[in-house]
Amino acid sequence: QVQLVESGGGLVQAGGSLRLSCAASGRTVSNYVMAWFRQAPGKEREFAAAISGRGGNRYYANSLNGRFTISRDNAKIALYLQMNNLKPEDTAVYYCAAAPTVLDGRLPSEYDYWGQGTPVTVSS
Repeated sequence: QVQLVESGGGLVQAGGSLRLSCAASGRTVSNYVMAWFRQAPGKEREFAAAISGRGGNRYYANSLNGRFTISRDNAKIALYLQMNNLKPEDTAVYYCAAAPTVLDGRLPSEYDYWGQGTPVTVSS
């Protein structure tokens, strides 16, 4: 089993930055694909970013326009999401997810393990 715990969410003004963290424990996830998803109130969970096991490949939702950066530290078994120039539409609960392998990587159904989420609120 894998346990994922997110942290770093909070309230920030538009244009500000936040760094989300996800700590993994249990079975090693160093070779797993890991990702960040987000879910705004009343909307479906959507893909934000993903990173391959060794961190060599990174994928982002087109809508982010380069404002977010995903990274991982396999020594610390941690995943990060640096979010810059935040906008009110980024307000959501952000979830960390992990899977041994994925085909597309952008679908929630591909991921086996999920954290409880950390809320991010961006005020205008």
